Amino acid sequence: MSLDNIQLPALVLHDLFKNSLVDLNTDNAVLSPEKAGALVFLGGNQQKVVIVVCEPDALHLNDQSLNFLVGILSACKLSMADVALVNCHKQTVGYELLEEQLGAEKVLLFGIGVNELSLPLQFPNYQSQKYNGRTYLSAPGLIAIEQDKAEKMKLWNCLKSIFLN
Repeated sequence: MSLDNIQLPALVLHDLFKNSLVDLNTDNAVLSPEKAGALVFLGGNQQKVVIVVCEPDALHLNDQSLNFLVGILSACKLSMADVALVNCHKQTVGYELLEEQLGAEKVLLFGIGVNELSLPLQFPNYQSQKYNGRTYLSAPGLIAIEQDKAEKMKLWNCLKSIFLN
């Protein structure tokens, strides 16, 4: 008996594929499975490191920036499983939401200002700032950092003090 010519009865096929990958009954479909107000993020958030970006042309981050970010994370001995990547262009993000929903302990802001998170303090780029028991770091966008060696060095010096001490 060859495995190339197995024919299954219709009843068996029905049981195997009763939960289709595509729902053809879209009249009753719920378009957003997420809870109302829940933050959408990429990553496992195991180390409670939240990275906030503002990327209008991608769900989370474009490929070039994501590859650069993964390189940054690996230099800090982190991976995407350790972080939560949040795109604030697609959703409303505030520092309280990051704390409540993601348990953020360290927050890295790339290409957005602290005022966009409604943080009640101001600090310059590349200066880690403690607030409410959390560490915040603001920096220019990932593409701008990737293209400028001096910016990379500034970022690396800050990240070393946050993650490698």
